[in-house]
Amino acid sequence: MTPTARALLVLEDGRLFEGEAFGALGLIGGEVVFNTSMTGYQEILTDPSYHGQFVVMTCPQIGNYGVNSADEQSSRTHVRGFVAREFSRTASSHTAEEDLAAYLTRHGIVGIHRLDTRALTRHIRERGALRGVIASGPALAEVSGPDALVSAARAVPDMSTLDAVSSVTTPRRYEWKGSDNAKPESQGYRGPTLAVLDLGVKREILRNLAATGARIVVLPASTAPEEILSLGADGLFLSNGPGDPRMASAAVETVRELLGRLPVAGICLGHQILALAAGAETFKLPFGHHGGNHPVRDCRTGRIDITAQNHNYAVEEASALDRGFTITHTNLNDGTVEGMFHEKLGVFSVQYHPEGAPGPHDSSRLWPEFMTALSAGTR
Repeated sequence: MTPTARALLVLEDGRLFEGEAFGALGLIGGEVVFNTSMTGYQEILTDPSYHGQFVVMTCPQIGNYGVNSADEQSSRTHVRGFVAREFSRTASSHTAEEDLAAYLTRHGIVGIHRLDTRALTRHIRERGALRGVIASGPALAEVSGPDALVSAARAVPDMSTLDAVSSVTTPRRYEWKGSDNAKPESQGYRGPTLAVLDLGVKREILRNLAATGARIVVLPASTAPEEILSLGADGLFLSNGPGDPRMASAAVETVRELLGRLPVAGICLGHQILALAAGAETFKLPFGHHGGNHPVRDCRTGRIDITAQNHNYAVEEASALDRGFTITHTNLNDGTVEGMFHEKLGVFSVQYHPEGAPGPHDSSRLWPEFMTALSAGTR
């Protein structure tokens, strides 16, 4: 049996959790959030929206079914640190190509388990998202003591000061062909064209958009408005992504220039950037929404969907209403805005992830609705 190494998770407020190392060894810092999903850990590990963060899984055991390439949501991992009550060293699935321990080690992700994740989650709920460090192996042996780790946690950059989008967006334009590799754009395509501003887009989002029959052209977050218009696209889609939307200033300015000139839809960070571009405001939630069990009410029909979510920021409702938006969806847990549209501008967005990777597929009907609304230029 592989010998275990001691590991520590230390938060900026001095709270310390001791456990065992899992995956790569080292010392790493990040913002600590928790996720309530019971499955889908590989999708979480490769979701660009988690760039710069530690993810605490509230499900007691993670890793049971191993990992496989089909579940990856991008070309690399983005989670900085991974935390669970217990990581399984056994992959009990015929789909597994690798066990989780080997996967984390190969990607350099420092993990810690066999600690009280219930107490850690409750602490984050009470104190809000906190910066922290995980230390294990030789890096832990070199630390002078817990106080040094607290200082290291406090030295971790605040996510609200970082332009995280620039770290995850595609470096060049490409047409989606079933992978995120850049390939020559096809000639003679006759379907509708949808420009996707890549703020940290997941593969499953592109798959769902392509399934509507649209031609999908993915663009860097810094793409100028004139270049987007030159595509002759029928609409612009703003993807999910990490960090504070106010730090993605280039994307906000691009969308502001295109409002009223091109139909726009967005999800998650794209929803927040759309709000900022229209003059509304956003704010940071105490500990964010991360998981696959968030109830959302459609204000138009009264229908309630269980949704997948991953964000730390939300749109300020009063400012959205002042800018002419109609609120279409609300979160039943805390009343925050989960969807909105603007009839005059022909734009609409939702805060949650209708692709549900991982998560429920209650809201998958939104994909054809997106395309219908974009084609019409209004809702």
